[in-house]
Amino acid sequence: MDLLEGAYDLHVHSAPDVLPRLMDDIEMGKRITDSGMAGYVIKSHYFCTAERAELIRKLYPGCEALGAVTLNSAVGGINPTAVEMAGRAGAKIVWFPTCDNAHERAYVFDGNPDKKLPYWAQILIQMKEQGITAPTVDIFDENRKLTAATISVLEIIAKHNMILATSHISHEECFALVKEAASRGVKNIIITHADFPTTFYTIQEQLELSGYGAVMEHCYTTWATKKIDLNTSIEQIKALGPDRVIISTDLGQKTSIYPDQGMAEYGKKLLEAGIKEDDIRKMFVLNQRKLLGKI
Repeated sequence: MDLLEGAYDLHVHSAPDVLPRLMDDIEMGKRITDSGMAGYVIKSHYFCTAERAELIRKLYPGCEALGAVTLNSAVGGINPTAVEMAGRAGAKIVWFPTCDNAHERAYVFDGNPDKKLPYWAQILIQMKEQGITAPTVDIFDENRKLTAATISVLEIIAKHNMILATSHISHEECFALVKEAASRGVKNIIITHADFPTTFYTIQEQLELSGYGAVMEHCYTTWATKKIDLNTSIEQIKALGPDRVIISTDLGQKTSIYPDQGMAEYGKKLLEAGIKEDDIRKMFVLNQRKLLGKI
């Protein structure tokens, strides 16, 4: 538990939400405070969470709850106005499309009738049955170049010193986005769960992305739900080194454990794999503080 002292989980799915969640922000704020962690970022696929985070900070002064916005259809997709308002409200992370990215949709809806669908996919099916469309969100134009709206979003992220998270976009999109972001002054970039099936990056690809200042995110849920073997994640972490990795959980699902428990369990696994405690604290505390502009 000493590893949790001052730690941040930058990827937490808490309630209230459209999707079922294990805990709400009030409970999460208390758990963060009781565990000795410093804070967490509230992730929603559909709404800006900056206002929720501000209330939790007032309720639990020892918990730095932080807001974010995800650029899915619910906020207008690649919408500079939504990002500007999120920045003014104090949101710290801008996630690019998750469930509304064409690459992610193609992976989930691959025609396999026996495939277990995530909750968000079930919502899409329900909406379609009701005649409500949720179009895919593209960051490329017809010439496979970043759209003007995407460029504008990058400029707003840089202006507010927010963090860009790549989410579930394709490799082609990711490399184009990260290169452009770095050239436009975006200082903080997270490659979202770099070992996740739909976003899996090789060690060489991760090293290339880190050359643009990006850090690789590794999440508890990816290996805990057997989407990938833990040893593969640890191999990637060791290859990149602690300065270029952050540990998050991606937790909040009704069937899983709490995020603070997930962080502790991940820390235990890393220790068992021979990673030094100081290096784990870099990936739990120091790198997150750098991304948040605290050091």
